Amino acid sequence: MERRATLGDDSEPERLDRALARAFPDVSRSRLQDLIRSGQVLRDGQVCRDLSVKVGPGAELAVTIPEAVDAAPVAESVTLAVTYEDDDLIVIDKPAGLVVHPAPGHESGTLVNFLLAHCGASLSGIGGVRRPGIVHRLDKDTSGLLVVAKNDVAHKGLTLQFADHGRSGPLERAYQALVWGVPEPRLGTIDANLARSQRNREKIAVVRPDAGRHAITHYRVEEVADPNATAALLRCELETGRTHQIRVHLSHRGHPLLGDTVYGGAFKTKASLLGPAAREALIALGRQALHASVLGFMHPRTGETLRFESPLPADLERLRAALREPVPAS
Repeated sequence: MERRATLGDDSEPERLDRALARAFPDVSRSRLQDLIRSGQVLRDGQVCRDLSVKVGPGAELAVTIPEAVDAAPVAESVTLAVTYEDDDLIVIDKPAGLVVHPAPGHESGTLVNFLLAHCGASLSGIGGVRRPGIVHRLDKDTSGLLVVAKNDVAHKGLTLQFADHGRSGPLERAYQALVWGVPEPRLGTIDANLARSQRNREKIAVVRPDAGRHAITHYRVEEVADPNATAALLRCELETGRTHQIRVHLSHRGHPLLGDTVYGGAFKTKASLLGPAAREALIALGRQALHASVLGFMHPRTGETLRFESPLPADLERLRAALREPVPAS
């Protein structure tokens, strides 16, 4: 892809790499320097490989940015719990800490690396090089059930179900979440649009009803988790599936997930209200207290309704048990 820019008449002479960085702020300066060195930059129609050459008013710059090519992940042996498997799909009970597909900083040890080793060549080309067979995902630090397609038929059928959000089929997704406080009412629906935060591009935020993407979460308080009502265990059902949806919706309502440093950092001081065992379990948790406990869908080939359940993993069960212990009188 070629991109062009002409320096304004009021611009001061400056180094070529700095001028390019100013003209194309969405491309890193180091990337632009590499492109200059590799002969991908033209100055007034001529190739220029000198980063420090001065360019001034009226200079015409052109840079060719090659399209990114995803590197194919390699098969790796990773021990994972397989809940169900047949010739078309596989259901994994994902542990917390496991990244679903390779990304910068997580090139190996992902669910995709495991799938390539476990399923072999059948995944090739399904859903993209770096996301073969993936039709939905869970955050790295969210545990629980996740289904992956093993062939094109399954990928198409499952993708349509997740895109439809279960409106016309048996798709069911439910989560268990430990949150700060006890939501009122104890049975309710959070309907709030979501979009990438303008302040922090790593976060999702609630936005106006006419902006972002529609998002609906249904919740029910399953138990008040501690004697002082400092925390509660919720069951959350997704009517839509947006990035960080449950985490953002509950934080928006004033009940962020325990252990969620991204959306619940302001609630750190509430840990002082917990008993010693609960504080210790929360520190040991090291992640948001969210688990994908129920996954149901229609088998894309047979039409059979499949439904799977996963109990709370050991780290969340330890926290849940510790929360029940009385807080010693001060």
